[in-house]
Amino acid sequence: MPAVAVTRGRLTGLHEIVDVGRDRARGGYSRHVWQPAEIELRAWFVERAERLGLGVEHDRNGNIWAWWGAPGDDAVVVGSHLDSVPGGGEYDGPLGVVSALDAIALLQSTGFTPGRPCAVVVFAEEEGSRFGVACLGSRLMTGAIDPERAGALADADADGVRFAEAAEANGIAARHLGRDDAALGRIGLFLELHVEQGRGLIGLDSPVAVASSILAHGRWRIDIAGEANHAGATRMGDRRDPMVAAARGIVAVRDAAAARGDDRATVGRIHALPGGTNVIPSAVTTWLDARSARDDDTRDLVAEITARVGAAAAAEGCSVTVVEESWSGAVHFDPVLRDGLAARLGGIPALPTGAGHDAGILAAHVPTAMLFVRNPSGVSHSPEEHATLDDAVAGVVALEHVLRGLL
Repeated sequence: MPAVAVTRGRLTGLHEIVDVGRDRARGGYSRHVWQPAEIELRAWFVERAERLGLGVEHDRNGNIWAWWGAPGDDAVVVGSHLDSVPGGGEYDGPLGVVSALDAIALLQSTGFTPGRPCAVVVFAEEEGSRFGVACLGSRLMTGAIDPERAGALADADADGVRFAEAAEANGIAARHLGRDDAALGRIGLFLELHVEQGRGLIGLDSPVAVASSILAHGRWRIDIAGEANHAGATRMGDRRDPMVAAARGIVAVRDAAAARGDDRATVGRIHALPGGTNVIPSAVTTWLDARSARDDDTRDLVAEITARVGAAAAAEGCSVTVVEESWSGAVHFDPVLRDGLAARLGGIPALPTGAGHDAGILAAHVPTAMLFVRNPSGVSHSPEEHATLDDAVAGVVALEHVLRGLL
């Protein structure tokens, strides 16, 4: 087995960034696009790529490309992202970036010369934690989101910063955001390695799997309007309290998904106005994440949730507006590429995933595949997310073996 650089129980690349973006309040990491921690990670990626002799480019949508040799068409592109959810884990995103660079380093150490163009890419705003739309860098590149809509997206911290403003502040011309046929046209195939974000590999005799599919999923903003009033002076029967409606609606979200088998629905964020402890809110906004194996099933689930939340709001004398903020249909990865990778790696298992990825966006445009590295905790988007050193190294070796065959 080729040697892989490790430091203190981690891949060396992960160890180099282990302290970047630590969130002392939430635990884990908070690394949001074009904020200090993520900017530091971008600089680290450029420096690490240049150490390997790769040529670095920044595209019109904030994605970073590191080319092994001259850029060109029909390229094998491998990569992931560096941003995180609030209080996220160490491996979600960075493991794929570090592993891609390490796989190239392994190939270089054996004197291997690629026979076709190859690049490592870091996509911007994969998690959507700052501006609300996941996989924003890959959506913009492929034309999956209107650039004017993307530019107008507001920072989740409600500080007034728009995506276009943040882009300009970081050297990206907002007027050039949008579909990038030049970048997209160079990709012959795309491969993303990622820590598994579930329990599929636990109990299987393999540290690595290929992805078969991604659940259909989206995000919806649910605005519930009521009447602000004094918490002490307003009798319970005289209230139009959107917080009560939201609470009942959140329970309805759980119940609607649980009744439909393996569907998933989550409210992970809530915001109340005006936000005073002794004030009945005037409005409450929650954000719904809903997922199912089929597009129609996900739409049906959201329709059922909308009806249940509407009934809860009506019972409190409140009104409801539901706005779709993002949508990704079910993805089935390229079967020829998927099966070829599985065979080359000794018949490793194929697993579906409920997590969205840039690979899922690109799958509609180019042959695309994913490799998963076993997560012994089965937990992700949390500080408990994990991969053992042996399994992480196995992922690098698998990626190196795959790239050797593709290049």
